[in-house]
Amino acid sequence: MDQHYYTENPESEIKEKSFAENICGVQLNFTSVSGVFSFGTKIDRASSNLIKNFSPSGSTVLDIGCGYGAIGNYIKALFPKQSVTMIDVNNRALSYARSNAKINKLIVDVLNSNLFEAVPSKVFDDIVSNPPIAAGKELNMRLIEESYEHLTDNGSLWLVAFHNKGGSTLKDKMQSVFGNVTDIDKSGGIRVYKGIKKT
Repeated sequence: MDQHYYTENPESEIKEKSFAENICGVQLNFTSVSGVFSFGTKIDRASSNLIKNFSPSGSTVLDIGCGYGAIGNYIKALFPKQSVTMIDVNNRALSYARSNAKINKLIVDVLNSNLFEAVPSKVFDDIVSNPPIAAGKELNMRLIEESYEHLTDNGSLWLVAFHNKGGSTLKDKMQSVFGNVTDIDKSGGIRVYKGIKKT
């Protein structure tokens, strides 16, 4: 059976690809790895779109399903005053998220966590994710529901997805949970959705 990138301890052979990326005028160096989402020589388009369109609601950010750390590390680089936490269930991903932060001299927290298990009582000003659509609808619905509980008042959930490949379902759920959702960006079938926890 093929293992998905949300496996805790992938058994696939480790293959690495190193590359440099420039987003919003900031260049970072990354190494991606097999068995982790978006193995390749560039940041995937959806994650890149989220990075380009993100703007902080406060001073704390949680990146859910961080993979090798593209989104969280870029947010820290673009907004140095942000306190960034990255979580994933995939230990290989976490190892590379940490090493990519170190390579780029970025100070972030990287934790093994299935959704909010490792941060049960913490709240954040922004939660960002390129959610694991392939992990199934139930997990992604939980991600949205639990994100609401882990946001500060007027905090924001930012999700990115292909609108016709599960994104529209995410958007509907965000509308249901948050009472609002905005398409921050639309390009090439990809949407960046933002829901605000309004008081």
